[in-house]
Amino acid sequence: MKTQITRSAGVALWLLGACVAQAHEAQREPLLHPLFQDHAVLQRDVPIRLWGDARPGSLVSVTFANKTTDTRAGKDGQWEIVLPARPAGGPHTLAVKAGQDTHVVRDVQMGDVWLCAGQSNMELPVWRALDASNEIASAADPAIRLFVVPQASAVTPQPRFAGAVRWHVASPESVRDFSAACLYFARELRKTVDVPMGLIQAAWGGSRIEAWTSAAALRSGGGLDEALDVLSLHATDKAASVARWGRHWEQWWTRRSGATPDDRPWRADAPGAGWRAAPPVLGAWERWGIPDLADYNGMMWYRTEVTLTAAQAARAATLELGAADEMDMTWVNGTVVGSGYGAGEGRRYVLPARLLKPGVNTVVVNVLDTYRDGGLAGPAEAQALRFDDGTRVVLDAAWQYRAARDAGEPPSAPWQAATGLSTLYNGMIVPLGRYGLRGMLWYQGESNTGEGEVYAARLRALRSDWRQRFGRDLPMLVVQLAGYGMPPTVPVESGWATLREAQRRVVGEDARSGLVVAIDIGDAYDIHPPNKQELGRRLARAARHVVYGERTLSPSGPVARTASRASEGVKVVFDDVTGALVTTGANGPIGFELCDTERHCMYADAVIDGHAVVLRGDHDGRADRVRYCWADGPVCTLRDTAGLPAGPFELLLTPAEVPR
Repeated sequence: MKTQITRSAGVALWLLGACVAQAHEAQREPLLHPLFQDHAVLQRDVPIRLWGDARPGSLVSVTFANKTTDTRAGKDGQWEIVLPARPAGGPHTLAVKAGQDTHVVRDVQMGDVWLCAGQSNMELPVWRALDASNEIASAADPAIRLFVVPQASAVTPQPRFAGAVRWHVASPESVRDFSAACLYFARELRKTVDVPMGLIQAAWGGSRIEAWTSAAALRSGGGLDEALDVLSLHATDKAASVARWGRHWEQWWTRRSGATPDDRPWRADAPGAGWRAAPPVLGAWERWGIPDLADYNGMMWYRTEVTLTAAQAARAATLELGAADEMDMTWVNGTVVGSGYGAGEGRRYVLPARLLKPGVNTVVVNVLDTYRDGGLAGPAEAQALRFDDGTRVVLDAAWQYRAARDAGEPPSAPWQAATGLSTLYNGMIVPLGRYGLRGMLWYQGESNTGEGEVYAARLRALRSDWRQRFGRDLPMLVVQLAGYGMPPTVPVESGWATLREAQRRVVGEDARSGLVVAIDIGDAYDIHPPNKQELGRRLARAARHVVYGERTLSPSGPVARTASRASEGVKVVFDDVTGALVTTGANGPIGFELCDTERHCMYADAVIDGHAVVLRGDHDGRADRVRYCWADGPVCTLRDTAGLPAGPFELLLTPAEVPR
């Protein structure tokens, strides 16, 4: 009997050890990083970097193109190896072996790999672009491979993707939901660069540039220390970071231009003046039937109450608000409890202990909406307190609202996904490791409009930041914002125009960057213009010039280089003109403005003079700069005979030309 018991105990211990070993194996990273899968494209003509995870200290053998190279996993189990560069071609088989573990990847191609990143216009899928049904039906191309980075936000750098990933060969099934701009770029480029193309999509609609940049790069640029400190705190003490950011937000509100010192709507004892009854079902305020709100994009305050018993107030609780479109800051009894971003995402905020009280408790929500519908979603039962025993108390008083017109845009909580700091860099760029790339495509800026000077610094920082990760000379192609909105009848200031100018200047500083003009393929009524085919053609053209060295090919159309006074008027000289300058729909170019030092501008009559445009109208000699295509959605007609438009710009006047 004793022997039987001992043997049974031994079997149990063995089974326990096996289960522990299996659990450890399940937690371990895969032998090869998930980027390296069937149908992958590796960057040609550069050393090939591979990495993964194995048992600590184990020998790792990598076989590629019939050559085996060994390395050893570190104490943390991570391994990395760099193989010699190889030319375009394939298919190849990649095999990795460590002990009893083997990972085999088939149909690997050597080609050019592109990172396609940005916000919704880069994310916009083929099925939403022009002629989608025909494009999808004819999309098969085994030389184009697609990889989508799962959308994920993180406050700290993440070594792995947030979800399952795989490489897809371009087919009607795989391209439907893939980035149209990225796909059409590769398709056009392959007409002159006949190598396999690997496309990595990393995009998030509504995202700001700061979310795509590392914390170190943002901190080195200055001006964000407080927010970055809060972000760092959020990783270790979420409650403390929320409280600290709440104080920062409240200071912004009380110190903003036009603020009234006693105006603190989040306080339980805040005066009732200006508050109105909201519809009982809430929902988008544009649909409330109130004329002043029918087209209102901006900030709205909401407040209501909930009555609790002493037993309820003593319990741990979470505030549920349903969805808020698009950014909220929320208080309970005058204390900030959370902030979130995302039009369709419900809000759930864990409340600090002892915040609730018996009797009446106030809930105040500030919502910022910048595009289309905005506000708190219904129905009424979506807003409630959920207690730790599973019970729920719906907020029982009618909501009130108060519009905060001209309040400006508040600071975004640094942990928010698309509008935070480094959140998308941590969750979507870091997991790419140092994968070999041929170049980067960047289409972003709509969420940063009106911040031209700041954006210029941020774009430089992002370019440098990503080059540190993927290669110091890596080319970057930047899509300048397309036209959006109705054209003006008089010269106007424009946040979209200032951002386009920032994009133009930053690209012009760097020989390994290219600008793609899209002003003429926008849509006055749709911030997501569907003509991504022409955008793809222009991206490919820019790549041929910047990346592949076709210097005789104009990268993006006529580029204004100088503006100076001449005997016949103000003369703007253009480079990169294919053929001749021409106009469409008018006898001369339209869209030019002459502005004085105080930026008082007037439209100028213009005539083409070779590769220059002469402007008339500076009769008193006060003009100090020229602007062109300066509006959210301008009308501008100058292009060259290749059909490429002259892009928007602002140039200071240089001294008058000296006659020869």
